[in-house]
Amino acid sequence: MSVLAFSLAVFAGSVVAGLLGALTGLGGGVVLVPLLVLLFGVDLHHALGASLVSVIATSSGAASAYVREGYINLRVGMFLEVATTLGALAGASLLGVLPKRWVALVFGLVLLHSAYLSYRNRHQDTPLDPAASDPLAKRLRLEGALPTPGGPRPYGVRRLSGGFALMALAGMLSGLLGIGSGAVKVLAMDRVMGLPYKVSTTTSNFMIGVTAAASAGIYLRQGYIDPVVSFPVMLGVLLGAFLGARILPGSPTSRLRLVFALVIAFLGVQMVVQGVGG
Repeated sequence: MSVLAFSLAVFAGSVVAGLLGALTGLGGGVVLVPLLVLLFGVDLHHALGASLVSVIATSSGAASAYVREGYINLRVGMFLEVATTLGALAGASLLGVLPKRWVALVFGLVLLHSAYLSYRNRHQDTPLDPAASDPLAKRLRLEGALPTPGGPRPYGVRRLSGGFALMALAGMLSGLLGIGSGAVKVLAMDRVMGLPYKVSTTTSNFMIGVTAAASAGIYLRQGYIDPVVSFPVMLGVLLGAFLGARILPGSPTSRLRLVFALVIAFLGVQMVVQGVGG
């Protein structure tokens, strides 16, 4: 395959990855890593480096639109980024130390269970009453309002310490496995902290760029980011992210949860296979 044909094929796949990443808050790596490794024969570490670049592009492309429309909770995102950034640096520093197959196996099983829960509860999305917010969340003024056709709908934030701990785990997985770890971020905000689903996915999109940037520097220093692979990935994911940002506001929450469940189930199976087969 010529370089031009390779770049065009990777670009097309990256558009799909960026679209899914923007709609689900997962980042583009869920689709890109298996696409690059299995279909195009890219070395795993270089695929992981391109995945991190795609995550930064997804965040840049979608987050700007979500901020303008009022979906992203910037205070929550900035607070939780402290945990994810520290976790990403710790995870990237553990490259070659922890057996990746063990991490991938446990992570895959957790994602499969999470996919089942997300599918089972796909019709549930009742924002938490601001009066029931975590005391620390009230002190930090982390409550927000979800844009709806009937006007802004206030919501609260619960179990802030539990969400912070899960975000540190999400950052570590991002640095160690080269993924956006948006699955853990969305689940933490949606299930643990009680944020509305669209707020969880859009705030995850806002956060994953910072998390990935923290570990991408280490991948770049080790020579794992190849411009021939990363450039078409970045352009394709950026286009897909813009398309996803236009689609999300009008999409029913139940449909978004279903897409989220299917994508993380795919990621979970991929991780289990990687863990079992090495």
